[in-house]
Amino acid sequence: MNRFWVLFKSTAVRLSALYILLFAICAATLVFYVTAMSERLLTSQIREAVQQEVDQVQRAYDNGGMNLLLRTMERRARQPGANLYIIAGPSGDILAGNVASVQPGVLDEQGWTSLPFRYQRYAEGRQSKPHMAVANINVLDNGLRILIGRDLGEPEAFRVLVRQALMVALAIMGLGAVIIWFGIGRNALKRIDRMSAASKKIMAGDLSQRLPVGGSGDEFDRLSVSLNTMLGRIEKLNEGLRQVSDNIAHDLKTPLTRLRNKAADAIDTPDADTRRVALEGIISESDQLIRTFNALLMISRVEAGSVAAEMTTIDLSAIVADSAELYEPVADEAGLAMTTAIEPGIEVQGNRELIGQAIFNLIDNAVKYSAGAETGGEVSLRLTRRPDAICLQVADHGPGIPADKREDVLKRFVRLDESRSKPGTGLGLSLVEAVMELHSGKLELSDTDPDAATNRGLAVTLVFPLK
Repeated sequence: MNRFWVLFKSTAVRLSALYILLFAICAATLVFYVTAMSERLLTSQIREAVQQEVDQVQRAYDNGGMNLLLRTMERRARQPGANLYIIAGPSGDILAGNVASVQPGVLDEQGWTSLPFRYQRYAEGRQSKPHMAVANINVLDNGLRILIGRDLGEPEAFRVLVRQALMVALAIMGLGAVIIWFGIGRNALKRIDRMSAASKKIMAGDLSQRLPVGGSGDEFDRLSVSLNTMLGRIEKLNEGLRQVSDNIAHDLKTPLTRLRNKAADAIDTPDADTRRVALEGIISESDQLIRTFNALLMISRVEAGSVAAEMTTIDLSAIVADSAELYEPVADEAGLAMTTAIEPGIEVQGNRELIGQAIFNLIDNAVKYSAGAETGGEVSLRLTRRPDAICLQVADHGPGIPADKREDVLKRFVRLDESRSKPGTGLGLSLVEAVMELHSGKLELSDTDPDAATNRGLAVTLVFPLK
């Protein structure tokens, strides 16, 4: 019984029960309406048939008097399926006909009976079930009363038949609904139990758990897929938070220590020029720390989706061209050639500032790691439209990134330059990846020249979905 109440608490089961109840009410209303209309139609047809009999009997009486009337009614009363025929005296006593008795008071009326009345047939006992009929009563000029009526057995039988069919249909429907209800409810309870078990493990701290997906594509599967996507994002954010905490403690300890030492040296140095140099070094280190924290703040904002409302239609071709023009002097100063192949008129739905920042990061990395390379000396930007996506590629001919390290470089503060000889924070590619996730795109890393023995270079491709 407890399981039954748990089952009934299910929204799907309660909705099913309400739909079944509503359907039953509508079906019953429709059947009763159809029954009443059909009965009314049959009664109308009966009245028309009886009225025709009355008119014919009246003409027989007018043409042939009482003798012709008696012969006509006797002949009609003996026919199969005959109507009710009665000739009664002025006092209501039945003189002739095919009916043994009628309900008292019926023969006192004239014209159509206001309500159906009871009557008994010949050869039926008093204990037998009475029959119902409607009739037209005509009073002759000699005081005799002529009753011509029709039995209501057919309309009554039709009404009973329809009601029985309704009851059988409702019973079958109810039984089927209970079976379906029980089957769906049990399956729903099992799935809810599995989801609850997975939720308990997740609440215990195991964010690697996922809600079960049955593959049917119903509302439970859609809910599980949505929650699993959310759990995956939460797990990634938590992992990023742990990485940030560890990396901040590791990567920011050194510049903070240098700041502290330079400040101490500036205090102890009596020479003004030396003190000025120390203070300039402190400002430089502080600027680098500010850039690091700004990058972390930007990544957090992007991953949290706080800038998603600023999405507009932007001209990606123009942004890439402007970025190449802006960095061309920087590449020239580093001894690199900047080449572009930009397909015009390409638009995407996105945030102009974030996409521009991602492109700047990629070009800056390409220039920084290509400068001084033994071969290459070129940074290329290529923007193309594919049938299924829009691709922006920034390629260089620097040392590249080994395939087994490409996932690591997307993490925060990860730098393959262990000596830290190159300036940077290790957050550039992390920001680019976060920007692409916000724009429902993806970031792909590959070799610019896979066949080269050294300096294969790095080709970073931003894949945007079609507008």
